[in-house]
Amino acid sequence: MHSASIEPPFDEDVHCFYREVLLTLRHENVPYLLGGGYAMRHWTGIARDSKDLDLFVRPEDSARALRAMNACGYLTATPFPHWLSKIYDGELYVDVIFNSGNGITRVDDGWFEHAVDGRFLGVPVRICPVEETLWSKAFVIERERSDVADVAHLLRARADEMDWDRLVARFGEHTRVLFAHLVLFGFIYPSEVDKVPRDVLDRLYGSIRNAAPAPVEGLCCGPLLSREQFLIDLEHWGYRDARTALGIMRQSQVDLWTAAIADSRAR
Repeated sequence: MHSASIEPPFDEDVHCFYREVLLTLRHENVPYLLGGGYAMRHWTGIARDSKDLDLFVRPEDSARALRAMNACGYLTATPFPHWLSKIYDGELYVDVIFNSGNGITRVDDGWFEHAVDGRFLGVPVRICPVEETLWSKAFVIERERSDVADVAHLLRARADEMDWDRLVARFGEHTRVLFAHLVLFGFIYPSEVDKVPRDVLDRLYGSIRNAAPAPVEGLCCGPLLSREQFLIDLEHWGYRDARTALGIMRQSQVDLWTAAIADSRAR
């Protein structure tokens, strides 16, 4: 499959802002990867309007990226210190991502080791690997946003070239999430089911069937998929939040991320 162009629709102001961010970070030797909708366009050929640009950086590089843009006169902010910063030019913005909202898909060296080369707005860029793109999207199943279709489209387009051992390893103790997406893929595309190696399905099913009991009594892993839809489990039914019970996030980080639900509704 040939990669589609990942150039955005023409908008001079947007182009100038994005290019200055990309070139400034390159000049300051801040490593970054292009992700989000433009990575999806590269991997699947699906083009859609993107309201922003998603750049993925290692956590230790995020502050350096913001300082570089501050020096150019841009405003920056870190609304969620556990995963996300932003670079602003008026109403335009670039997301600087170093983890995920659930704290699981931390950007590490592996993202960069397996990234692929591309060009965006004439600037040489590295694009998030397909495995990490799928991994980070697999946990997004909110009421107002679900990336289930994105995962299915990634599998449809790139299953035959994925590093399945590395992908399974990325999910670690959360392989049920990957298994669920693979089962759904077979439902969504009955004629494409053979794209997922049978031995991967067998291995995942075996690991689930032989899994040890939950390490924490009364655990709810739902908040790893949706920060909102399982609040009733935590607040009224007495379940323990996997994000804090398993040491993935601190309670203060969870509280900040939960408080932002009202802001997301207002948009």
